[in-house]
Amino acid sequence: MASEEHFTIVDGHPSLYNADLAPLKPSARKWGAFEIFNVWSNDIQSLFGYTLAATLFVSSGLNGWWVFAGIILAGLIVMGLVNLTGKPSVKYGIPYPVMARAAMGIKGANFPALVRGIVAIFWYGVQTYFASTAVAMLLYAIFGGKDGGTFLGLTAMDWIAYIFVSAFQVALFLRGIDWITKFLNWAGPLVYLVMIALALYIWFMAGNALFTALGSIFSPADGESGGLTAFLGVVGTMIAYFAAVIINYGDFSRFVKTERAMKLGNLLGLPVSLAVFSFLAMWITAGTMAIFGETLTNPSDMVAKVDNVFLTLIAAATFFGATVGINLVANFIPPSYDLANLAPSKISARTGGFITAGIAFFIGALWLVLISKMGIAIFVDTLGAVLAPLYGILVADYYLVHKSRLNLQALFTTPPSGEYYYQNGWNKRAMIAFAIGAVFSVATVYVPFLHALSGFAWIFGALLGGAAHVYLMRDRMAAIAAEAPGPAE
Repeated sequence: MASEEHFTIVDGHPSLYNADLAPLKPSARKWGAFEIFNVWSNDIQSLFGYTLAATLFVSSGLNGWWVFAGIILAGLIVMGLVNLTGKPSVKYGIPYPVMARAAMGIKGANFPALVRGIVAIFWYGVQTYFASTAVAMLLYAIFGGKDGGTFLGLTAMDWIAYIFVSAFQVALFLRGIDWITKFLNWAGPLVYLVMIALALYIWFMAGNALFTALGSIFSPADGESGGLTAFLGVVGTMIAYFAAVIINYGDFSRFVKTERAMKLGNLLGLPVSLAVFSFLAMWITAGTMAIFGETLTNPSDMVAKVDNVFLTLIAAATFFGATVGINLVANFIPPSYDLANLAPSKISARTGGFITAGIAFFIGALWLVLISKMGIAIFVDTLGAVLAPLYGILVADYYLVHKSRLNLQALFTTPPSGEYYYQNGWNKRAMIAFAIGAVFSVATVYVPFLHALSGFAWIFGALLGGAAHVYLMRDRMAAIAAEAPGPAE
């Protein structure tokens, strides 16, 4: 790791620099493998994450064990992807929107920052709604009111829960990253304890019928055969679920002390944690079929069926904690940085957070009556398809075009001779590469002729975007190779 002075920016331009975007010095980094593990654990354990996994088990047309294998394979792939995006931010201490300046230009980086910010705000609103269902579940158990009138599909109790969660998240964000980290560190392990307890309870209630359900509920429907396409579709959809975090993973890895700690946290938090959680989801979903005669893919619905106030209290607290934790880290902090990157002298991360919360409030309120009608898989694939080319471009630019070297000072200054100024601050070739990847990956989701590839939208978009960027930047690659610089400091 370079000296503290290496991370000090000299004459950072107000249009590019503020305290939130500045390189984080090694002495200010406090995260280790445990904190990274909990980032992923909370992401996986969120109510939306559970619902997605359970839905894949029920509706993919595959035997449950093949779905399980597909989810684990996706975890291994995501681990490799975030190791690539996390490394430069560990090395230089910079967040995603600053990292994007190297590939897109010091002004052009506003585009990927804005795209990622929009997606994150969208996710933030949706996850806020899912977290509120846990709180609403508890309110119903204590006060009733589930049969009352609705507005936008939500009862009065639903609205009370939704407003409470929205306010709680903003309050926690205002306490700072240290408080958010502490929140994650207790929420992640606690959710696993509750999930294991719920799985044992389901087993006790279902008895041997649970094993019968495991043997039948996850089998392909009559006349259907999922095959390789369905298996790869599960893998692709799970990768797309993590797409928003994959691209801006540097927003988190910049807090980690060493690259080794980051990689260990990714290993434990992705394939290992995902395997445990997916197995529990498979077990519990089968149990609901054996006990209630129907497959329940939302833990809130399961707990409501049990009708036990104490269990409801514990479940509500833990799933609320897990969903809120990852929502802050994955969907609140990133757009705060991204919005700050648009106008650093006017928008701080704190101001960006308020903007995020305000817009996301309306998005979450519309989830039930509008957004959810798209279907969870299509929703995830669409957002992933938009982000995918940006991932491919940023990774290809750092490792292949710029040979794993960045000029920190040039990322925060504006002279036309600057290394990342390109054409008036925009790298037009990177924008062309994005368009090539995005058009194809989004088309796989919506064009009937390409629909069979929809689960692979993220992968295709990333590969096309990265390959196009390398091809269009080949003259710059040749110039960098000719300079043959020494080892990076």
